[in-house]
Amino acid sequence: MIKAKVVWLGHASASVEFNDKIIYFDPWLDDNPACSIKRSDVKKATAICTTHGHIDHLGDSFELARRTGAKLICTPELGFYADSKGLKEGQEAYALNTGGSWWSDGFTITMVPASHTSEIMGEGWIEGPIQPGSGAIGFILDIDEGATIYFSGDTGVSAEMPIIRDLYRPNVAIMTVGGKYNMGYREAAYAASLIWPEYLIPTHYGTFDDQQLDLDQLEAEMKIRAPGVKLVRLKPGESFEC
Repeated sequence: MIKAKVVWLGHASASVEFNDKIIYFDPWLDDNPACSIKRSDVKKATAICTTHGHIDHLGDSFELARRTGAKLICTPELGFYADSKGLKEGQEAYALNTGGSWWSDGFTITMVPASHTSEIMGEGWIEGPIQPGSGAIGFILDIDEGATIYFSGDTGVSAEMPIIRDLYRPNVAIMTVGGKYNMGYREAAYAASLIWPEYLIPTHYGTFDDQQLDLDQLEAEMKIRAPGVKLVRLKPGESFEC
């Protein structure tokens, strides 16, 4: 079985490394006060998966795709916006919609639903206008002869979660549990009961004062609502092998 290393980079950013591949999810690096790396530290990437246009998720996605030649996987709206920034849609940027997949050597990335609002806060968003967006999505990374990993992006509990479980059977769920713009303790534990992975890695907390997480409280909720799902406790920069 192929082993994968999941790294929580901080906030909602993560990477997954396996064989000679590295996939980045929502890489907000340089302006992220909780991130364990900077944009200049990234020398190689296979794909950049961006769940939506909020700046703490879109982050450095475009610049990493430009610098490394990685494929940018995103919604059509983000794809067309990327095209306007020099990442040709259909080439450097590869747009999917929910249910669609991108196949590569040794793995598949599939776009799944999420429950979250979003427009596009693009490059220079502080000075410039916010662009119309398309809401938010999540991803399934299915590694051939390896783990299946669910990356929720920003989401609340959704009716699609049991379908995600039935279709993809993720071993690992990387889920946002910040309690303000996404799930809190009860919601995350309930979502874990719907997805039912072997391992849950919480993210999107600890960056800002109004988005904190007590891991003991989350684990207590999981023991009630999702017994058997193991909580993985990581600090930014730490990794988990699956």
